[in-house]
Amino acid sequence: MEPAAVQYDFLRWIVLSPLISCCVIALLGRKLPRVVTGTLASASVGLSFVFGLLGFLQLKSLSGHGEGEAVFLADSLYRWISVGGLTADVAFMLDRLSAVMVLVVAGVSCIIHVYSMGYMAHDKSYWRYFSYLNLFVFFMLLLVSADNLVLMFVGWEGVGLCSYLLIGFWFEDMEKAYAGKKAFVVNRIGDFGFLLAILLIFWNLGTVSFGGIFAQAPRVLTAGSGLATAIALLLFLGATGKSAQLPLYVWLPDAMAGPTPVSALIHAATMVTAGVYMIVRLNVLYLLSPQAMAVVAAVGALTAIYAATIGLVQDDIKKVLAYSTISQLGYMFLAVGVGAFSAGIFHLMTHAFFKALLFLGAGSVIHAMSGKQDIQEMGGLKGKLPATYWTFLAATLAISGIPPLSGFFSKDEILWSAFSSPHGHWAFWLIGWLAAGLTAFYMFRLLFLTFFGTSRADEHTRQHIHESPSLMTVPLAILAVLAVVGGFVGMPEALGGANSFHHWLAPVLASENGTLNAEAAGHFPEAVEYLMIALSVVVGLCGIGAAWWVYINRPGTAEKMADSVPLGYGLLKNKYYVDEIYNIFIVQPVKLTSIYILWKLFDAGIIDGLVNLSGRTVRGLGRVAARLENGYTQAYAITFILGVALLLGALLW
Repeated sequence: MEPAAVQYDFLRWIVLSPLISCCVIALLGRKLPRVVTGTLASASVGLSFVFGLLGFLQLKSLSGHGEGEAVFLADSLYRWISVGGLTADVAFMLDRLSAVMVLVVAGVSCIIHVYSMGYMAHDKSYWRYFSYLNLFVFFMLLLVSADNLVLMFVGWEGVGLCSYLLIGFWFEDMEKAYAGKKAFVVNRIGDFGFLLAILLIFWNLGTVSFGGIFAQAPRVLTAGSGLATAIALLLFLGATGKSAQLPLYVWLPDAMAGPTPVSALIHAATMVTAGVYMIVRLNVLYLLSPQAMAVVAAVGALTAIYAATIGLVQDDIKKVLAYSTISQLGYMFLAVGVGAFSAGIFHLMTHAFFKALLFLGAGSVIHAMSGKQDIQEMGGLKGKLPATYWTFLAATLAISGIPPLSGFFSKDEILWSAFSSPHGHWAFWLIGWLAAGLTAFYMFRLLFLTFFGTSRADEHTRQHIHESPSLMTVPLAILAVLAVVGGFVGMPEALGGANSFHHWLAPVLASENGTLNAEAAGHFPEAVEYLMIALSVVVGLCGIGAAWWVYINRPGTAEKMADSVPLGYGLLKNKYYVDEIYNIFIVQPVKLTSIYILWKLFDAGIIDGLVNLSGRTVRGLGRVAARLENGYTQAYAITFILGVALLLGALLW
């Protein structure tokens, strides 16, 4: 049954609302009172959420009339591109998948906007910050609601631009400016792969609209063919850049240079989720390439364990969370790589709740610590920051996979799918299981060192420690509720739930060749699933217990362990020296090639040389001609006679 489009003119306002606010603030922000600027920016994103919620309810009502499985909402503004066989409209679609993404993006972004009003209250570029923040949300909403690949690519590039602007927001600091540039350059590598994939799709399928791709791909592309695999892998290259997977993850830890709410926005609701969404949106293409799915799953699993090991020893509170995000994104790619597309989106949603809460909680801690971010200089904050502590604890339990919080349900579904799916393997499950234990350990290490024990801050900092204002703590409370209860919509049937989230997305994730997403394809006894659930809880509890033993029960144990294995500790502390390796083998050779070959030899030597030579030639001829114009009659007569002689000679010869 071909999906039917229902016209819904409100879709455009989901996307355009933050764009209009961005333009108003950019033009008038210097003159507007700060409270007006912050309220306008937050309200515009809240309006996007409201329109998205109305669209969600409209989809649900259509489902109630029996047509929901083949219906999506559409809103076309105008024909944008029409060149040869390529046509692309500025048009939006809201189906079950994009409805989830719109609600997550707009809802979490609105909370972060409100929090930013308190966090950035004294920043001199307040208006510029909110203008950029609105622009970021606009491009992300464009990305998730576009009805074709070309328009999605505009949103894709737009979030890359905004990450550059916001990561390097305090550009007077060269280190922060460099971090923004690094994010921009690394993402260009992945974006090149995405662009090549779009060209291959158009060249072979003759369309860039998602409806056309879903219809044509199973008919044109042979399952397991080199072409299908090439398209899927090029798309995945784009995803590794945006969603910070091996080997293009290196920009994300440095992205902590921006304001903390920006980190929350990038990690929870916008940029890094784009790659996961893109793969799930194009799930039909991936189901045609088991080889590409295996690559996606393997890279996701390796990224999850790799980033988790680095997170064990980091001391910057935001960088611990950054490596946590890289690891959790690895889980999402593991899920989609084994065909559990709805599990990947489910974890994307729950992760948005607890990771936004963790970053905003970290921002509250940094605010209280007068800007300090080293957890070794913290401690004893539990009593002084009660609202921050309890909400941070909820998020830490959620990411550690402790039931019945949201992270337990989504992470458990990924681990079960990695084990039971026809595209899965026990090795994928084992890596994910170990990463879950490491996650619980380093997150509770962060919690214990920050909030427990005695304060290790200097006297001046201790005197100024205080709880954040309500503009910051109320958003923390809202996110804490979502982190606690947000997973119940995906409670598995094995635990007595209906797994409503999976059933909501199932129609969108069914390929046209009759292959359903593989997460429902495993056939194992219920006892095996219960065993896997128990193991996932046990490993989380073991990680928490180990962190308590090392940092609370036996203080100093961590230092002794580091001294006993200095090489291993140094390797983790220096992040496996990947940045240094990239600098030696990629960055410096590219810089030297650019300077000495492209610039000095080719640009300055050849191109500038040819231009300068033409100038010198004309100038030389001018000097010769100037000497002939000397004002002497005899010289003119001689020149005239020589010219006549040469002319006659040429004619007679």
